[in-house]
Amino acid sequence: MKNQKPSWLYSVIAAKCPRCREANMFPPGTLYTSRFADMYQQCPCCGQNFEPEPGFYYGAMYVSFGFSTGIFLIVLFVLSQFVKELTLGMVVITITVIVVGLLPIMFRLSRAVWINIFVRYEGPCNQIAKK
Repeated sequence: MKNQKPSWLYSVIAAKCPRCREANMFPPGTLYTSRFADMYQQCPCCGQNFEPEPGFYYGAMYVSFGFSTGIFLIVLFVLSQFVKELTLGMVVITITVIVVGLLPIMFRLSRAVWINIFVRYEGPCNQIAKK
């Protein structure tokens, strides 16, 4: 069981390289800083390019939209369960605060999902050719 490959979900949630699933896609300690969008150009372990072509991550905006829609529906459901008289302002403010608070996480998750759709796992870093 020691040679078991890391799961796709682990690669997305931990923002690991999709090709080797060992190295980070983002520098450590930058999640809730002004540099949350900083990303390595390539995997320090296997050499996978994290931006295979210009504009590659435009599609990640659709993934982020899906996350935002899910958050909207969850917030609307929770508010409707706990608040007797729901107002539009209350919903808008609550959703805005939550989405802005989760922005760095959603940004990274959507990019990790997007690149994991297109780059397949090839094996541990020490067993695959460096790009």
